[in-house]
Amino acid sequence: MTFDYNLDYNNINIREHPEMYRVGKGEQGVLLVEPYKSEILPHWRFKTPPIAEESAKRIHEMFEEYRRNDDFVGMDMARKFIQMGYTRARRYANHKSGRKYDKDGMVKEQEPDSVKAESAAIFKRHWDAIRADEDYLKRKKAHQKEYG
Repeated sequence: MTFDYNLDYNNINIREHPEMYRVGKGEQGVLLVEPYKSEILPHWRFKTPPIAEESAKRIHEMFEEYRRNDDFVGMDMARKFIQMGYTRARRYANHKSGRKYDKDGMVKEQEPDSVKAESAAIFKRHWDAIRADEDYLKRKKAHQKEYG
């Protein structure tokens, strides 16, 4: 089932109502679902590799804290922020302005940035670890089976 963008996320505490959460595809809803957005977003940074390392490590620690609290939604939201760290850093690694398209909607020529590429690689390592985590995958499947 896809992420439900029709819910009033400003007025729903998904921690109290995990049955309303849908995993969706990729990073869907990463900047909507509370209280997780407010908990994780302050730690999400990728400007330089040391900043990215600190950020990815902290968010991965939060993933583990959510696991210890038996909070699959928190785990998945941490995964989404780590995935978004990779995708956004890759975008800036390819396009200095962070904009892939020009004013006419055409893909801009790439301007490689090795610093942002290294930041992306840091997030990618953490994302790969989560995607291979058997417990996370089991919980994800159970949540999707129960709630959609």
